[in-house]
Amino acid sequence: MTVTETKGEFGVIIERNIDIPMRDGTILRSDVWRPDAEGRFPVLIERTPYDKGGSSESNLGAGEFYASHGYVVVIQDVRGRFASDGEFYPFRDDGDGENQDGYDTVEWAAEQSWSNGKIGTIGGSYSGATQYRMLSTQPPHLVAQFARQSSADYYDEWVYRGGAFEHGFNTMWTLKHTATNARKLAPVGSEDEVSALVNQASDDYLKWLENLPISPLPPVEDLHNWYAEWLKHPNHDEFWEEFSNSRSHDRANVPVHHFGSWYDCFLAGTIRNYVGMREKAATPEARTGQRMTIGPWVHNPGPADMREAGEVDFGEQAILGWFDTRLRWFDHWLKGADNGVDTDKPVKLFTMGINEWREFDEWPPKEIKYTPFYLSKGKSGSVNSLNNGVLSAEEPGLFGEVFDEYESDPENPIRSFGGGHLGDDNGPRDQRGHEDGVLTYTTSELDEPLNVTGPVKAILYASSSALDTDWVVRITDVHSDGTSMLICDGILRARFHESFENPTTLVPHMPTKFEVDLWATSHVFKSGHRLRVAVTSSGFPRWDRNWQTGKNNALETSGIKAQNRIFRDAMRPSHVLLPLL
Repeated sequence: MTVTETKGEFGVIIERNIDIPMRDGTILRSDVWRPDAEGRFPVLIERTPYDKGGSSESNLGAGEFYASHGYVVVIQDVRGRFASDGEFYPFRDDGDGENQDGYDTVEWAAEQSWSNGKIGTIGGSYSGATQYRMLSTQPPHLVAQFARQSSADYYDEWVYRGGAFEHGFNTMWTLKHTATNARKLAPVGSEDEVSALVNQASDDYLKWLENLPISPLPPVEDLHNWYAEWLKHPNHDEFWEEFSNSRSHDRANVPVHHFGSWYDCFLAGTIRNYVGMREKAATPEARTGQRMTIGPWVHNPGPADMREAGEVDFGEQAILGWFDTRLRWFDHWLKGADNGVDTDKPVKLFTMGINEWREFDEWPPKEIKYTPFYLSKGKSGSVNSLNNGVLSAEEPGLFGEVFDEYESDPENPIRSFGGGHLGDDNGPRDQRGHEDGVLTYTTSELDEPLNVTGPVKAILYASSSALDTDWVVRITDVHSDGTSMLICDGILRARFHESFENPTTLVPHMPTKFEVDLWATSHVFKSGHRLRVAVTSSGFPRWDRNWQTGKNNALETSGIKAQNRIFRDAMRPSHVLLPLL
């Protein structure tokens, strides 16, 4: 036990490796920070796979901060990770399955001598997932949550996106976190050797992104089965239903603050969880208690303290104060403070371009008007791309079949750069060095600012000579100096154009309608700037290669080239649909 001094009303007592028994007898271990004072206090819990001694919350000093402000903080290693016993299988034991570790942890905390029985949960990413998973079990003493940057559906916002495997993220994540558990997973007698090999692979994960086939992944083969199982299920089949938070939005019975970022790989999850619980939560109080904040950041443990993302500085106004924002939330719900949390507008968004916070009554904002911008004829004269095309608000005229064509070669994929992922090059980044191999469509210089706030999607009328291909769409803000800054992007694996549950291969050369979900943004394109749409058929290694054979890409090592066409005539008017305020 250690006593430390920190800012706030109280000194802090820290207890390490406290045993917490689960319903099946498995022991999970937690570190506990509590006020150095007599009495009972509300409790905040983080459940993490990343080591309770080095989790996002403990690294930031959340235990000391909140304990000094009159809370007990419990940070726990989830099942099978670090100090906790049992077998780790991502997400499985945190929801309403046979084991319900989140429920059991909350109810354990409520019974302790230092607890007043009011429990909140904190954390983000995977620790946000453990919060959302817990809601399906309705722990009686859970009062409120603050979930940062996490997912609603682990198929569509963690393992796959638009049917394409999130290769860069998941391969890195698998190697890194298998490395930290390798000694636990190795056969007796080989722990040190196996641990050394997996740690080396983790350090050299960029090499393994190029390894073919993707599955099996040699450094982790035989150590666990979940990575290979994910790749055996490229469709949204029954395997993924167990791991869907969306299916239990109607079970949520507490207020949740959903905190996200425009350049986060889980942005769609933040939005879908907010909308789902706002509409379907189990009680009127829970429905009206939902809040959503989205800022201009990348995936980050303390995003509200950041002003820079990628290559953009969003200014001091981007900084909300990570600890204070959450303290205000929990002071209201767990301590009864009359601080206005319950009367805040439910949606708070940072609008990039003008770098201002704006508040709304709903998502999407009711004031928006969905407006098409069409991929059009002519030359924009603004970029060195495959076609240097024009983007226009005017519908295509009544002329003959018009299309732009390019070759998609999975052996030489277009490389990914920037966007909402977890690589070193994430966030808003200048795309000029990555546009020469793609189709682009650019407006003329804008006479008036264009405020895009809400869901964004691209409607492509396209064909391929192959049985399958990918459609990758990017929207950028082109500055007067030519900078082409990424705003939002998305991908659709073509065989999923009708259904993610029951994919269908393409009829070669047949024009088909495809909807590419670019998720959402809030950005003002200023007067004198241009808006650009880029289209291509790969974004490697962020997403896996599509070998264009119609088979499971994770098990393939070679494929075929395809001739892909994007149509832009009156009958097949490819366009982006922008939510304009």
